[in-house]
Amino acid sequence: MPDVRLADRFAGFCAAVVRILPFGLSRIVAPSFLGFALINGCTFAVDLVLLTLFHGGLGWPVWLAISLSYVLAFGLSFLLNRALNFRSHAPVGRQAVQYAVAIGVNYAVFLLGLGAGLSALGMEYRLSRLIAGACEGVFMYSVMRWVVFAKREEPVSA
Repeated sequence: MPDVRLADRFAGFCAAVVRILPFGLSRIVAPSFLGFALINGCTFAVDLVLLTLFHGGLGWPVWLAISLSYVLAFGLSFLLNRALNFRSHAPVGRQAVQYAVAIGVNYAVFLLGLGAGLSALGMEYRLSRLIAGACEGVFMYSVMRWVVFAKREEPVSA
């Protein structure tokens, strides 16, 4: 798990970049969205490398290659977003369960439904994965920000 200083530097970097965005985007783009984009861009690259290795290199079926590369990349995404981007200190158990449900929905709808569906219709498998990835990005950021890593108010003791 990255240390607090690294998480603070990452958050500071994202906030500084968002502050200088042109065209009024600094009022629209949250620093956590930029952090999500950076982390998930890297983990998506890991996903594509693994997909290419598993399917293109090892000859595994597309559905299996997509599934395994997806699970590994999203596990990495959870850990990095929790520690660096959303800097959560809440108990990991509940977050992991919510995240697992979200990636289950994401997997069924975007990966198998859209990604594998487009591939089955004849689209090149990496292109279909890129299209599905764009859709899943919007979905997963929303779930991570407003559900999994949402800041919850502590109940006031009487």
